[in-house]
Amino acid sequence: MKKGKSISELYDELQRQREVRKDLVADTRTMKVSTEDGRSMLTIGTGRRKESYLVSDTAHRQIADRLQIPYKYYERMQHDYPALLDQNINGWFLKNYERRLVRTLDGKARAFLSDRYRRLDNLELADAVLPVIAEMKGADILSAEVTETRMFIKVVNKSLKAELGVGDVVQAGFVVSNSEIGLGAVKVEPLVYRLACKNGLIVKDFATRKYHAGRQINTMEDSADLFSDETKMADDKALFMKVQDIVRCAVYETRFNLCVNKLKEAKGMSTGNNPVQTVEVLGDKYILNKNERASILRHFILGGDPSRYGLINAVTRASQDIPGYDRATDLERIGGEMLSEIEIPTVEQGTIEAFAEEELPAHSNIIRIGA
Repeated sequence: MKKGKSISELYDELQRQREVRKDLVADTRTMKVSTEDGRSMLTIGTGRRKESYLVSDTAHRQIADRLQIPYKYYERMQHDYPALLDQNINGWFLKNYERRLVRTLDGKARAFLSDRYRRLDNLELADAVLPVIAEMKGADILSAEVTETRMFIKVVNKSLKAELGVGDVVQAGFVVSNSEIGLGAVKVEPLVYRLACKNGLIVKDFATRKYHAGRQINTMEDSADLFSDETKMADDKALFMKVQDIVRCAVYETRFNLCVNKLKEAKGMSTGNNPVQTVEVLGDKYILNKNERASILRHFILGGDPSRYGLINAVTRASQDIPGYDRATDLERIGGEMLSEIEIPTVEQGTIEAFAEEELPAHSNIIRIGA
């Protein structure tokens, strides 16, 4: 698992971002994109003044998606004919005009979103979950980070652990994550942490999500400013209370036991005698790049375990070699997907599932927030 920031460093950065961020709701007829030297600037008319922001890669993708411009063609125009791209964007802004939410930070337009997008911000989420984590017996925050796209808080509970083999101990935990720019819901996902190599495996099953959907933002037609943070925080109070409840139940013994049994089953599942071919098949399935495949293959061979368990560990260990925190977390999730595909024996499965159905809290299911 990548180290990331300390919790104090994370909190300082979240506070800094809150002070400098700005959200604008504006009619696309007041917006204009201009590109020079490969840098696209989005200018927004806000009454008597205009404000310009560098367009991020994420915002480019969201603009292309909203205007229904295929992204490969969008990128081609961006690289080979930027004036044509500007003409396309500005033309569609005028013809199919609508109000959009533009989220900005540090002089950059980081997101181009619906005016119904519900802002569940990282600082408020941290304020809601950190006190709950602090109250949890045996809880330890192993890693935390805020990237351009997401915030992550990864926690283990040292009081809930199991031994998969001699000296091979795993602990239960969870990951809280959020995207402020439309790239995913607020999520609380179970985590299995292997002490021997400090690998984190994010379990696909039992993940809980809360989606960024809400009421349309009502502002005056010529206004480009949102409601105050105080108004938004009051509106979100009930939602964050639900998130707190989910976090309190995130480390759950029955769920952890299900994962442990699947990991034990994986130990007896052979991947064959050709590790190169095995990793190539894996790479094709999960769209891994050349460097990721090489790292997984190296750890798979060095681990000396040709089982599916060994392959899962190679994937999660390779995540520590990945430069970006987002992509490293993606590999931890891929390890969880590989685990979720494992079927434990019928008799044992029936017993565990019956117990799980009785014991799991109701809010372990996905919860959608309606518009």
